Amino acid sequence: MMAFFAYLLRCADASYYAGHTDDLALRVAQHQAGECGGYTATRLPVALVWSQEFATREEALAAERQIKGWRRAKKEALIAGNWKRIQQLSWGTRNPLPEHLK
Repeated sequence: MMAFFAYLLRCADASYYAGHTDDLALRVAQHQAGECGGYTATRLPVALVWSQEFATREEALAAERQIKGWRRAKKEALIAGNWKRIQQLSWGTRNPLPEHLK
């Protein structure tokens, strides 16, 4: 059974890059060597700071797209594994944060 991964890289300029792949070690090595071009190639070196395995490419791609839409603070909460903070950052001004998440 093939596994797929969503991942987050920290670039040399302290920005984050989200992606997905079916070979995490190879893809990270490609990013580190500048072989992927684009965003990460101009911000070397890069370091893997988070990854999660998924059963399908569609799930990994959905996670990548979701993370790409997140603000920096939420990405950093993900890296830290701080699920409560992720929940807190998910609540906007239209929906006040429930007491149990404060």
